[in-house]
Amino acid sequence: MDHVFIEGLEVEALIGIYDWERRIRQTLVFDLEMAFDNRAPAATDDIADTLDYKAVSKRLVEYVSQSDFGLVETLAERCAAIVLGEFNVSRLRLKLSKPGAVRGARAVGVVIERSRAG
Repeated sequence: MDHVFIEGLEVEALIGIYDWERRIRQTLVFDLEMAFDNRAPAATDDIADTLDYKAVSKRLVEYVSQSDFGLVETLAERCAAIVLGEFNVSRLRLKLSKPGAVRGARAVGVVIERSRAG
C-alpha cells in the first residue's frame, strides 16, 4: 500500500493537565502517514482521485484548535478517528508531539497506528 504523508503540521491548542497548561495555548506538531492507493491518481493525473492532504490538514487544524483535552493520548485517538472516518484512508500512523513539555527534551508525545474497522 502506498502512503501519503503530512509532516510537521503545527496547531495551537489548549492541552494539558496542569493549571498553567490550562491557561495557555501550546503548539502541537502532527506527523501523519496515511495508507492510500495512489495508482488511480497516477493513471488519471486528476487531483480529484487523490487523497487531499490539504483537506486532511485543514480538518485537523479546525478540530485541534477548538479542542480542550487533558491528554495527548485522547487528542491523538480523536484525530485518528476523524482521518479514518472522513477520508478514504484504510490505515494511518499518527505522531503527536508536544514540544518543550519536558525540560531537556525537544518534544514528547505519542505515536499511534490505527486501521479502519470492517
